[in-house]
Amino acid sequence: MASFIFDMDGTLFQTDKILEQSLADVFDRLRSLNRWDSETPIEQYRAIMGVPLPKVWETLLPEHSDSIRHQANEFFHERLIENIEEGNGALYPNVEELFAHLKSQGHPIYIASNGQSAYLAAIVKFYVLDQWVTETFSIQQITSMDKGDLVKSIIGKYGIDSGAVIGDRLSDIDAAKANGLTAIGCRFDFAQEEELAQADFVIEDLLELKQLMSKVHLEI
Repeated sequence: MASFIFDMDGTLFQTDKILEQSLADVFDRLRSLNRWDSETPIEQYRAIMGVPLPKVWETLLPEHSDSIRHQANEFFHERLIENIEEGNGALYPNVEELFAHLKSQGHPIYIASNGQSAYLAAIVKFYVLDQWVTETFSIQQITSMDKGDLVKSIIGKYGIDSGAVIGDRLSDIDAAKANGLTAIGCRFDFAQEEELAQADFVIEDLLELKQLMSKVHLEI
């Protein structure tokens, strides 16, 4: 039975609905501490969305110490979680319908994300995703911080021998191919066309997965 491993940000969860304000709050705080004196680099963050968070803060705060980056990351997650719990975020259209269908057909569903554990848990709890999702995995669980290794750990734990990784960024596509799974790219908010070009298939709505999988011999 085929298994489905989904990315979270930009694939299941519309991160852009809470991202800009949360990031603005971080840089407002840095300004108040005289640690930042220009605009919030929201577009720069959008361009690298999907990479592990240590890389994010190295990119956004290249001249700052690891201590400042750590503090920024911690405050960022506090604001993200508060926004999730206040209902300011949203799932992408048809997440619930697709998940209900997959589960009704006996297909295991997993989440593999570069997001931190507490952040992912907040999303899963608020939207009650664990009624469909077998387990949610964070990149924090992997020493290498490599999504391919994260997917490999899921495959090993659950004995997966066929399935797909569904995500919007190159890390998802590479993780699928590194583990012999089908790579399905999502042309959603943070997707980059040059990255999607490397996927086996590309979808623009999650429900397309229902029709698509018959083409790759993964019965739904």
